[in-house]
Amino acid sequence: MSDSKTSYREILKTTSIFGGVQFFTILVSIIRTKLIAVFIGPSGMGIIALLNSTLSLVSGISGLGIETSAVKNISENFKKEDLKTVSITVQIVKKIVFFTGILGMLLVAIFSKALSIITFGDSSQTYTFIFLAITVLFKQLSSGQLAVLQGLRQMKFLAKANLYGNLFGLLFSIPLYYFLKIDAIIPTIIIASLSALIFSFYYSNKVIIEKQKVSKTVFLEEGKAIVKLGFMLTISSVLTLLSTYLIQIYIGENGGLEQVGFYNAGFTLLNSYVGIIFTVMSTDYFPKLASINSDNKKVRSSVVQQAFVSILIITPIIVLFLTFISLIIKVIYTPKFNEITSMLCFGILGMLFRAVSWAMGFILIAKGDSKMFLKTAFGFNILSLLMNISCYYFYGLEGLGFSFCLYFLFHFIGLKIITKKRYNFYFDKDFYETYLVCFLICISTFLIRYIEISALKYSLLTLMIFISLSFSFYQINKKMNLREIFTSFVQRKKDKNDSE
Repeated sequence: MSDSKTSYREILKTTSIFGGVQFFTILVSIIRTKLIAVFIGPSGMGIIALLNSTLSLVSGISGLGIETSAVKNISENFKKEDLKTVSITVQIVKKIVFFTGILGMLLVAIFSKALSIITFGDSSQTYTFIFLAITVLFKQLSSGQLAVLQGLRQMKFLAKANLYGNLFGLLFSIPLYYFLKIDAIIPTIIIASLSALIFSFYYSNKVIIEKQKVSKTVFLEEGKAIVKLGFMLTISSVLTLLSTYLIQIYIGENGGLEQVGFYNAGFTLLNSYVGIIFTVMSTDYFPKLASINSDNKKVRSSVVQQAFVSILIITPIIVLFLTFISLIIKVIYTPKFNEITSMLCFGILGMLFRAVSWAMGFILIAKGDSKMFLKTAFGFNILSLLMNISCYYFYGLEGLGFSFCLYFLFHFIGLKIITKKRYNFYFDKDFYETYLVCFLICISTFLIRYIEISALKYSLLTLMIFISLSFSFYQINKKMNLREIFTSFVQRKKDKNDSE
């Protein structure tokens, strides 16, 4: 079997394993969102969005990007299932996240009044932030455990930790939202973070790593390397969080908390539910890319393969999303949220550009190119903020969807230029031909939605679903021979049953 075919199969296998479990995680998230929409409405959702954005911003600053830089360092040092090669790195990571978690908790508690005034315009939420300070510690500790699992490529444990953490957080949240309504916000946020922490520790401890004595010199040297890259990643993530935070405050001041709720609901759908496919694929993609970062040929091959699979998976998702958008909003939220329909239809098109720019973006992190990564972070986040504010000012919520789509087009073009100049990265002709077909399928589906004759519109939308699924299946099958995979799977099952 060719190396290329093997690589494509590994990508598909990892995506299916982690994606299967992530499907249930999305389901849990949808149920939680539905509870919030039903019991506390758009305004309550706006309050939760502002609280979570603020806590994420502080956590991003205090966390120093360790959860990502740790994955890179662990992946580079992890050799052929030998846990001894990374035991010191793992211990250092766990110590660092403990200190960053304490730091984050103290920052929220100390500046609680200031955070309330900045976020809500007054000091009414001071004690809310004091109570929620502990969640920053929980988040940092759980992120450290999950980073260890990802760096060691323990995908099943990682997926289960995410799934059960979310599931049990939801189970405890249901009665709280039912009985306490808006007063359930604080306890549910705390319970969700505690649940994530418990399961991250449980599954991380299943990977038995021999403890070795870490000298002060080794701790400082390796810790410095992790923190240095992490600091650059922190600036990038903080800029992203700050951009989101500022646009939410701008919307809140100009449109009210309900508009913030609509904004958050729309981008939760795009980033958390549709965008989860990128999270799924990056789980194994990033550590793999980090382990080969010194070889530009291998890096190019890995990125092209990942981008190819990404666009073929996201294309039918975009078509299905555009076709059933009204039903999706009704099921996940309530009819009150129909205002975000246009925003979502424009925004979902941006996912096709994001699929490629996302794959390219990991090159900078995997190579530890912190200076260029920082420059792009500043440039793209300023661009995103200006575009969002401008488009919301002129076109409201619909403008935010258009801004989202246009931003990822610029993001794709920008990263394409940067990666070509610095690492001689490029896509071949076959990729662009496939990408063009995917683009035409998506834009055609978008335009069909504007047909006023219902029978014709839904007949054509059904046809587009069939075309998108058929095209993706054909292209994926051409790269990895799905029939051969299925036959091999059936044979292994048969051999297993015979042996029993």
